[in-house]
Amino acid sequence: MDLIERDSTTRRRGRELEDALLTAAWEQLVSSGYGAFTIDAVATRAGTSKPVIYRRWPNREALVVAAVRHYFAQGSRPVPDTGTLRGDVIALLTEANESRFEIAAVISVQLGAYFQETGTTPAGLREQLLGDRPSAIVSIMRRAIERGEVTGTHLTPRMINLPFDLVRHEALMTLGSVPPEAIREIVDDIFLPLVSPRPCE
Repeated sequence: MDLIERDSTTRRRGRELEDALLTAAWEQLVSSGYGAFTIDAVATRAGTSKPVIYRRWPNREALVVAAVRHYFAQGSRPVPDTGTLRGDVIALLTEANESRFEIAAVISVQLGAYFQETGTTPAGLREQLLGDRPSAIVSIMRRAIERGEVTGTHLTPRMINLPFDLVRHEALMTLGSVPPEAIREIVDDIFLPLVSPRPCE
């Protein structure tokens, strides 16, 4: 990256300029959806020129992924560590509910044309964002196994991801945040009985 590159309206450069471009791209995506997501529109919103954007991202598909990654990185927090599986999962779901699920529901709607055009899926986009890093819920389950709260013998990826999937589904259905009592019900009545050690183990 050219660290002395400046855009046409302000003397932004380097990381400051890239942050401004990605913020403008995210705002354009949220406000107008992928159908109206063009390099021209992002450049106008950012107060810069198309060449400035093209020097960093080859096309709008790459810019979309970068913008979504940038937004979620801004809200990233340490994985909760309350000392118990129940406390960790409730804390994780509560944080996600407050900072991500509502906007994730909106973006799922706004990105429909992106998935159709690129032949990808929300799961594929999630893999691009996570890379090789384990998800927070996987890290929490590993700690629970180390503490002896659960055993890993009967756990499957679908079981581990169940609380996140259920809360995400409710957020998508309501396009809003999930009530705290619903989160506790999902954890206490569905998830913990499912993953707790079984009598024969």
